[in-house]
Amino acid sequence: MAGRACRSARALLAALLAPALVALLVTPARGRGGRDHGGWDAAAPLPPLPPREDAARVARFVTHLCDWGALATISTEEAVRGWPFADILSLSDGPPGAGSGVPYFYLSPLQQSVGHLQENPDATLTMSLAQTDFCRKRGFDPQSPLCAHIILAGTVTKVNETEVDFAKRSLFIRHPEMKTWPSSHNWFFAKLNITNIWVVDYFGGPKIVTPEEYYNVTFQ
Repeated sequence: MAGRACRSARALLAALLAPALVALLVTPARGRGGRDHGGWDAAAPLPPLPPREDAARVARFVTHLCDWGALATISTEEAVRGWPFADILSLSDGPPGAGSGVPYFYLSPLQQSVGHLQENPDATLTMSLAQTDFCRKRGFDPQSPLCAHIILAGTVTKVNETEVDFAKRSLFIRHPEMKTWPSSHNWFFAKLNITNIWVVDYFGGPKIVTPEEYYNVTFQ
């Protein structure tokens, strides 16, 4: 009798929870980076990809649309010292529609990547339109060259006082959850000082873009 009552209670609880679980599964997250993120409306169409012949503009386009990337550092972990070590970091180059081209990060000394950067600030950052609807809607696999992605190389440094307000606004508007992260983790704003750029958006290998070409791009 007790077993039947227990099973009945579990069945009733499952029936009550089912509609809420279904709603969570089928309701799209707002913004590209997740629920309540400050990116473009998920229902709104993405801006069109710039002409592939204009590699510098494509690079700026990818940087601005992406909310996160894979940052590869040189590991200081004893087991893999000197090996490449990639981690996912949230980022922003500016508020939606007002990108600067500079990838900004919100970092803590507790992160493994930050420990690596303290010993060697050199890093590469990969960002891909696979994180947007661009590739999914066209049926492009994330590894396909048609699913545009870029690789930026440079050094990661703390943002100075003249730049910190823009970095903060850029990150918090697109990643509002950051505002609630514990202050005990000693968060700070940082950026990638870009020295080299590769663009992969078509067959035939990467296109090389200089930082000057990259930062000279203007958007209407």
